[in-house]
Amino acid sequence: MEIILVIAVQAGLAAGLAWWLAYNVLGNPNPVFAPSAAVGTIAAALGQRTRRTVEMLVGIGLGIAIGDALVYVIGSGAWQTAVIVTLAIGIALGLVGRGGTVVSQVGGTAVLIATLSSSERNLELPRIVDAVVGSVVGLVVVALLLPVHPIRVINRAAGPVFHTVIEQLREIAAAMQHHDHGRAVRAMDTLDGMGPDVSRMQEAVQGAEEVVTLAPVRWNRRQEFERFDRGVRHLTYVIDDSRDLARRAATALQYAEPLPGHLSDAVESLADAVRRLQQEARKGEGHDQSRRLGLRAAVQAGCAHAEGVQLFGAAVVTQVRVAASDLLRATGCSIEQANRRTRLAASLGRLRHQPVQPKESDTP
Repeated sequence: MEIILVIAVQAGLAAGLAWWLAYNVLGNPNPVFAPSAAVGTIAAALGQRTRRTVEMLVGIGLGIAIGDALVYVIGSGAWQTAVIVTLAIGIALGLVGRGGTVVSQVGGTAVLIATLSSSERNLELPRIVDAVVGSVVGLVVVALLLPVHPIRVINRAAGPVFHTVIEQLREIAAAMQHHDHGRAVRAMDTLDGMGPDVSRMQEAVQGAEEVVTLAPVRWNRRQEFERFDRGVRHLTYVIDDSRDLARRAATALQYAEPLPGHLSDAVESLADAVRRLQQEARKGEGHDQSRRLGLRAAVQAGCAHAEGVQLFGAAVVTQVRVAASDLLRATGCSIEQANRRTRLAASLGRLRHQPVQPKESDTP
């Protein structure tokens, strides 16, 4: 709710400032496009405002060039407007390769040129000036006057992702503990459906990066942002790991393979590690506890391997180790450190549960 309120106030402030500048400073008697461009910049998704501003200006310039050229050749009117817009959109799509801000601005500007050129002259320069003024004002508002809090943006977007991963890891552990194949499949399906939440989280990270880059009052958050960025980036790997873990667990349960209790304990430890990682990120704490829990999952996976697993059970063990390694990377470990520490932890687990071989003197 706080972020929605901030963005709404940003849009209103930017529109008012853009109109005032265009009307009072630049002398435009009808400054429609300046506040429109300002609001368009603010309304763009966090992390895409600078790019949207550039695309808007490119689209307007391209629309003016195409519209003017075609009006000069075929004139203005109903059918001429249809032809001009068709050709302008087609040319823009051919140059850009996809829809978006550039194409929409090309089309809108071409409509403007085609319909108003006969009654109003010299529309091009005011349109470009208004777009520049509005876009710059929008960026100034979000960067200098009223920037959002970057870490809160990430926290709110990452919360549902963390919650789902933790919940479904616990579901996978319960499925193995109770030999419930359907439960593992449902967990896999839920993890497969996380795309929209993950996209929102990634957009929030892009937006936070934009804020800590452009807003001087948020520069003191750069180090904190970098830690969040690393954690969120590797959290997406953990999501993929969890999805594969659910799939392999479901297969093992489908074939009724025995799964040692240590294996479900390992998955529970992964869930605890993800939960602790979220808490540490929110509080700005170190990651000692989440690392310890991730390594505990690797130890328990090693114990399960020593107890004895079959083909698909061994794949579950491997996937737990992969997830534990990615969790360590989310806490700041390099890939070499994470792999080495996970491998050593799994080896320790195997040694703990290695069957004791009788000495020759003890053999009857």
